[in-house]
Amino acid sequence: MNPLDRVIGFFAPRTALGRARARAALSLVEGVRGYDGARIGRRGNGRSPSTSANAEIGPAQVRLRNRVRDLVRNNAHAARIVDVLAAHVVGTGIVPVSRTGDKALDKRVNELWVAWSDQCDADEQLDFYGLQTLAVRSMVEAGEALCRFRPRRLDDNLPVPLQLQLLEPDHIDSTKHGLLSSGRDVLGIRFDALGKRQNYWLFRDHPGDSVATVYESVPVPAAEVLHLYRKLRPGQVRGVTAFAPVVTMARDIADYHEAALVKARIEACFAAFITSEENGNGGVPVGPETKGAKGERLQSLEPGAIMELRPGEDVTFAAPTSSSSFDPFMVHSLQAMAAGVGVTYDQVTGDLRQANYSSLRAGKIEFRRLVEQIQYQTVIPMHCAPARRRFIDAAILAGKLPRRVAGYPCEWIPPANEPIDPLKDLTADILAVRSGRMTVHQFIASWGNDPETQLAEIARVNGIIDGLGLVLDTDPRKTSRAGLTQARPEGTVLPSTDVSGDPAA
Repeated sequence: MNPLDRVIGFFAPRTALGRARARAALSLVEGVRGYDGARIGRRGNGRSPSTSANAEIGPAQVRLRNRVRDLVRNNAHAARIVDVLAAHVVGTGIVPVSRTGDKALDKRVNELWVAWSDQCDADEQLDFYGLQTLAVRSMVEAGEALCRFRPRRLDDNLPVPLQLQLLEPDHIDSTKHGLLSSGRDVLGIRFDALGKRQNYWLFRDHPGDSVATVYESVPVPAAEVLHLYRKLRPGQVRGVTAFAPVVTMARDIADYHEAALVKARIEACFAAFITSEENGNGGVPVGPETKGAKGERLQSLEPGAIMELRPGEDVTFAAPTSSSSFDPFMVHSLQAMAAGVGVTYDQVTGDLRQANYSSLRAGKIEFRRLVEQIQYQTVIPMHCAPARRRFIDAAILAGKLPRRVAGYPCEWIPPANEPIDPLKDLTADILAVRSGRMTVHQFIASWGNDPETQLAEIARVNGIIDGLGLVLDTDPRKTSRAGLTQARPEGTVLPSTDVSGDPAA
């Protein structure tokens, strides 16, 4: 309390209390108290509007998308990040396995899926898992990907009369934006009065294609479009590239790297400089002499040559400078860039000089959590599962599958995570199964295999081995990890070890 308030408080305590309350409220408004991040001043953030996700994305999405595409085309580290994320999220494919409870029907559905997935691409180049990879690459680079269902005729001789057409997000007409009498358009997507997606405003041709002929967008029912993007804020209807936090940083890294290379190249071009105290033209040149573009003398030195200098001339050899800050700056910047996109430094650069098992495992655990989140919360529910449902509907309409009240549930199996140290990782998995932390079913699925198919194959192979009377040290039923014979039920007959062929032996 300042001296004036003290005087007022002595004569009029109620008035002084009101002044104190007003001063406290003012301090909260100005950010003097509370969170340091909300303070207003020299260290404040300046402009930080409370706009919605769509209001932020709308004006920036096209320019941001184009800059990131240019970055991926021309920056090795950015191109590597797209490859790494697509390889870990999709791998060779996120595979569905039918789980209807009827083994015969499951086999039929799985066989039909395999046949259809090989011919599902409307461009007739990729299979379903190739389309998965392409969609995830587009989501990482451009922020989103579109996929249109393309129904086909029965006489097209497809396993199921349906194909998928993958589109870049440029096909969405973002200018369709505003309120309507019965809904609203938001960045090229129409919503009804209840907030449900009705249509996508799509260009027939890519607006950036040199041979595009139609630049008018048409409404396509939302049920006919798969829209893949990471939803980072409630109400967000369009995707943002994963490179959004690091675009400027990536440009700075590239510029710094190029400047260092140019500096080194320029320094490498100068071997020696000749200084002279006279302006005469007499004397013997140091080496073979030529004239530059502006008439300056240019000379060259050869290994082992002995040259004479003119009177008063001296030779000074260039001493290229070294920058000790190049490596630390690049390492720190690339670490920050990798963290901003969600990958690890060694994945971006391939630099494993200071890595060990513990550091690699710690980094990969966090990375795998992010990958699993993208797989199960984005790619499967927004791309894989809707495509699977549409495949089932088309197969039922075509008479390839019977209609079922319970539907056709399935299990999606993502690619396996390769072990960092196979021996240590497999030992840990075995202990996890033995202790009940995971089941055999979960263990097999974690390696990207269908558990039922894998167990059936193991049983088939074991039957062949038993029929031949073989005992392999890889068979846990008969041999322990230490190579000792496992305990057998009483009355078990061991196969003969005689190889002479004599029945009486």
